[in-house]
Amino acid sequence: MSAVAPLEVRGLTKHFARVHAVDDVSFELRPGTVTALVGESGSGKSTVARLLARLHDPTDGSVLFEGDDVARVRRRRKVLRYRSQVQLIFQDPFDSLNPVKTVRHHIERPLRIHKMVPSGQVEERVHELLRSVGLVPPHEIAAKYPHELSGGQRQRVALARVLAVEPKVILADEPTSMLDVSIRIGILNLMMRLKQEHEIAFLFVTHDLASARYVADDVLVMYAGQIVERGPIEDVLASPLHPYTRLLLAAVPDPAKRLRADRIQERKGLAAAAVDPPEGCRFVSRCPLAIDVCSQVTPPLVEARPRQSARCHVTAPSALIERTP
Repeated sequence: MSAVAPLEVRGLTKHFARVHAVDDVSFELRPGTVTALVGESGSGKSTVARLLARLHDPTDGSVLFEGDDVARVRRRRKVLRYRSQVQLIFQDPFDSLNPVKTVRHHIERPLRIHKMVPSGQVEERVHELLRSVGLVPPHEIAAKYPHELSGGQRQRVALARVLAVEPKVILADEPTSMLDVSIRIGILNLMMRLKQEHEIAFLFVTHDLASARYVADDVLVMYAGQIVERGPIEDVLASPLHPYTRLLLAAVPDPAKRLRADRIQERKGLAAAAVDPPEGCRFVSRCPLAIDVCSQVTPPLVEARPRQSARCHVTAPSALIERTP
């Protein structure tokens, strides 16, 4: 497996007027891995995915694709090439497909636009892609319209459509949140198979920690526009550093955890607003571990354990704060 990251994000920032939707977000996506981006609604997860898909221009920061900064590229050929290599799967399988076009149309269109195969081989390639995502018999599925498919089948069509251009990165924005629980596992298994077979780097945006744990290799925990913890998912979930990560885990229904004496309790307070955020930690009003410095100084993202970082003055103090009298 290659260790070179096809997509590297540095200091990515997006402000909508006074709303700080994304602030100083950095990470990389590696081939053949799934990186989960988790957090509650309004944390900025989907905005990150849309920035990487070039649906928004960033306020600041860089998006490096194979070493080139593509965050503000305007030339059509470069944008088209980037979008063919970095594909987005939308949350809603019921709105992401054109209701008056067949499945065949949805998959053959990118094949023709990006000239992936000779014209005479398009139909054969459409059938191959449908088979690769478990939609059989392909000739029957290709002739159907979206309303004739289930939600799970529609998301499989969406995956086949992005695979048509042989992308190096897939941005999956809550791809299972609108599906029945019984169908979700099939989509997650498909994602894991595709990452291994095609060495694809996945960004899996979700609010569901159980799904993240099942499918991901690494995790980024996002709160109020910032990454507050990151690392290998098993390490982060087994021994979280940031109080917000601990609270997310405490909210997962688990009878065994409810009996634990060290179960962390959230302080009563307002959730951090993304509008004109104050200095200091954005989680301070809800944090049970908060100390005076938390409301005065914004904590940096510090590597407190090998490959595990957190943005917390208490559990991952920076050298600067430790030296402060």
